[in-house]
Amino acid sequence: MPATDPISDFLTRTRNAVKARKKFVDIPSSKMKVGLAEILKANKFIRDFNVVEDNKQNVLRLHLQYVGGVPSITGIRRISTPGLRRYVNKDQIPRVLNGLGIAILSTPKGLLSDKQAKKDSVGGEVICHVW
Repeated sequence: MPATDPISDFLTRTRNAVKARKKFVDIPSSKMKVGLAEILKANKFIRDFNVVEDNKQNVLRLHLQYVGGVPSITGIRRISTPGLRRYVNKDQIPRVLNGLGIAILSTPKGLLSDKQAKKDSVGGEVICHVW
């Protein structure tokens, strides 16, 4: 059954897998979800990811990261929802936990972390916060 909000589905599956101490989680793949996984990997929230070829739909497999038994992702929250989009300009990009977490933004330059968006001086839609 297709999800109404695929990004929330991605975040919820990831959050549930971390709480259940799974080694990996399988999520239906899309370009947006692969972009989110790339940012999570670049910021060391996940160990790795790959797209598993399937005859119906490709599956994105996230390999979760644990450091000393403690998950790298302690919290993940959806900010902009289909019913209420949250946009910020380059001066209003949020800091998550005083820089310990990241905000992921959808910008005209593609999906970017908050640090990269500030560096590129671009704003956009705040997709989620990860810490």
